[in-house]
Amino acid sequence: MQAEPCTESPLQIRRLESGDQLMSQRWDAFVLTQPEATFFHRAGWQHVLQQVLRHDSYFLYAEEGGRLCGVLPLAHVKTWLFGNALVGLPFAVYGGVVATRPEVASALEQAAESLAQRLGVAHLELRNRTLRHSDWPSQDLYVGFRKALEPGDAARLQAIPRKQRAMVRKGQGHGLHSAVDSGVQRFFPLYANSMRRHGTPALSRRYFEALLATFGTDCEVLTVSTAQGQPVSSVLSFYFRDEVLPYYAGDLPEARALAANDYKYWALMCHASQRGATVFDYGRSKQGTGSYAFKKNWGFVPLPLHYEYQLYKRAAVPQNNPANRGFAPLIAVWRRLPLGVANWLGPHIVRGLG
Repeated sequence: MQAEPCTESPLQIRRLESGDQLMSQRWDAFVLTQPEATFFHRAGWQHVLQQVLRHDSYFLYAEEGGRLCGVLPLAHVKTWLFGNALVGLPFAVYGGVVATRPEVASALEQAAESLAQRLGVAHLELRNRTLRHSDWPSQDLYVGFRKALEPGDAARLQAIPRKQRAMVRKGQGHGLHSAVDSGVQRFFPLYANSMRRHGTPALSRRYFEALLATFGTDCEVLTVSTAQGQPVSSVLSFYFRDEVLPYYAGDLPEARALAANDYKYWALMCHASQRGATVFDYGRSKQGTGSYAFKKNWGFVPLPLHYEYQLYKRAAVPQNNPANRGFAPLIAVWRRLPLGVANWLGPHIVRGLG
């Protein structure tokens, strides 16, 4: 007797419900196995985006025969100042779809397009690391920086170009030292001070506390202090598999003369290596900026990021970033605000930038 042919279960696209711990655990277990996935594909971002930044989240997943085969985290960013968009994922350098097969990825993206039109957004944005749709409008302003960490402190220091290596040694000569903090008490004042100097609204202290509470030991603060114990530079980093991603940072003006920024990233490389990290992800920078040059001077090669869009109620890709000349007057004003005023007002503004 001939056996009946096997039939595959139909592909189902569903939304991760807020508070569904079991499904969140399945989501994260899937993400950890996928080479294209990043820290920003983790389910915990749903809580941070909804509870702290007050954006509706649409974390879509594909299931087939009871098995997860794709995810696409999205958030609806709608503010009176910066417009109406569906983004995968705001406040992240990476995003987009992660799937086991091309047809699953296509199904998730089609679901995102349908959702975007149902929500009436002006555009859909997917922050891909690799090119997916050459025919979609795209943004080439940002590039990423990633590099393998050399094993051993001596080899790691030698791998840094000579000029930056001298800056690390300058910081060591000033008696700088680093420590991992359990909270954001030292980090946040340095971050807020630095953001105001750059003319950019800062996220709230509550946001950073939520990151630590949500991601546990995969989110960590490292602070650099002077020989006298004064904190001068700090960085909040994410850990994902064998990667470390320094993501939010801040410093005092005097950090420059002490070479504290260079020392900070060197100390993070050493600490992350001790934690088992083998890849240092310097995140993204806008081409032609100081941070872009700083990362290149560390020997990192810029890698293109492929931010792709579907435009529904706008003619061009949005430019909600400091490189937009239209923001120059606002940046100048922001730099002159009292720090307390900037810290109070900043979170209400920056939540719409993403």
